[in-house]
Amino acid sequence: MNLGELYVMLAVGTGVVLASVGAARLASRLGMPVLLAYLGVGLLLGQDVAGFPFDDAALAQALGLAALAVILVEGGLTTRFADVRGVLAPASVLATVGVFVSVAVTAGAAYLLLDVDWQMALLLGAIVSSTDAAAVFSVLRSVPLPRRLTSLVEAESGLNDAPTLILVLTFSAATLDTVAPLPLLGAMAYQLVAGGAIGLAIGAAGVWLLRRLTLPTSGLYPIATVACGVLAFAVAGLSQTSGFLAAYLAGLVLGNAGLAHRRATHSVAEGLGWIAQIGLFVMLGLLATPSELPAAIIPAIVVGTALLLVARPASVLVSLAAFRIPLREQAFLSWAGLRGAVPIVLATIPVVAGAPGSEQVFNIVFVLVVVFTVIQAPTLPWLARRLRLAARDVGPDLQIELAPLDAMDADLIHVTVEPGSRLHGVYLPELRLPPPAATTLVVRGDDTFVPDHHTRLRVGDQLVVLTTPPVREATQRRLRAVARAGRLATWFGETGQAHTAPNSDRRQ
Repeated sequence: MNLGELYVMLAVGTGVVLASVGAARLASRLGMPVLLAYLGVGLLLGQDVAGFPFDDAALAQALGLAALAVILVEGGLTTRFADVRGVLAPASVLATVGVFVSVAVTAGAAYLLLDVDWQMALLLGAIVSSTDAAAVFSVLRSVPLPRRLTSLVEAESGLNDAPTLILVLTFSAATLDTVAPLPLLGAMAYQLVAGGAIGLAIGAAGVWLLRRLTLPTSGLYPIATVACGVLAFAVAGLSQTSGFLAAYLAGLVLGNAGLAHRRATHSVAEGLGWIAQIGLFVMLGLLATPSELPAAIIPAIVVGTALLLVARPASVLVSLAAFRIPLREQAFLSWAGLRGAVPIVLATIPVVAGAPGSEQVFNIVFVLVVVFTVIQAPTLPWLARRLRLAARDVGPDLQIELAPLDAMDADLIHVTVEPGSRLHGVYLPELRLPPPAATTLVVRGDDTFVPDHHTRLRVGDQLVVLTTPPVREATQRRLRAVARAGRLATWFGETGQAHTAPNSDRRQ
């Protein structure tokens, strides 16, 4: 490659990124996941439109799995364990039992309605039964739902990629008469348990290392943190276990360990996640052939309708039968099973394996993802309101940055009062931080000052809170409580369920 070719490649690449960013803005205004915008850019660049040929399914599969690993690490890093701790059991059942139910019902519908053989039907059912973490994170985090419900959907989307990948690999590489159910279940259990253990172990090792490692610049901490998550994915893959589960759990451990420069780590991980999403979806759009997609519209609608109206509700009802989850929340969960990049990446596996009908499967899955994302994503806020699940009185979550002070046994917590936060209008004494924590500095616009008892917080204020390790977690919980429920919020766990203190300090 000469310099001229390098300049052309960089110009085209950055142009694609900028076009994708602009398309993402349009998609978000329409209430659509940005994946549709990126897929659209890829289709426009493809051989049928702009003329860029790309038909290497093996390369798409390899790059797609790597991108999904980064997305799952980012999802784990930005998920608070306090939110998912109470929903791990139902999320795990949804990600295992629910997947089996969904695969069985969807495959049965495909076999009866599309006149395909059982292997192709099961392959279709396995591919489309995984919800997509990127789509779920991008849509649900903008819907004001109860924290437990949002955490349940997000945890399920982070966990169910692993069993579906195992099923797709099995149905792509073997004929049904050679697939024994009990060995398959045993192999799946081993891959999930061992992959989870690898993810937890590497996450814990990364925490131990990063707490003891002094790096020359703060920008290296986010890179090292994300690298630990990707390492978990790679080690699990080399061990023939679930890399997806390992990546998500490693990210979850690292993101909840109270490491230094957490806000910067979240920002870097989010940026890498966006790069992975843009590259992944544009590449998958390039891989599709628009002239072949019309033939897949009817089969995609048939399979998608069975999945949305029968298979997904059945999997939710069966999986959550043992848990006390209201039916209206189960109804929302049934509709919130968004599909995205994961099914399309999984659809490349039978293509690479040379399974019969694999090209048709890829086209059906591609159309299904696009059509049902357009149907489901914009209606989720409306459905949440209709089911009376939308929380109207909860402010946005609080973003906290932890910066350790190496010279003393203390920590600085950096807090920003975001628009919509109930910290706005609160006087400093009304924060009621646990002693010896104290607000030492406020940055307001161009002014920086030491606050006193008469200081009233405003949107845009940046607070510096000095605390000590024994009360650090309690201080963060208290700040989040006031950010969500206002000055009357009292002490509580990080459940999002605020109570009011009968003798709280009030100022009019």
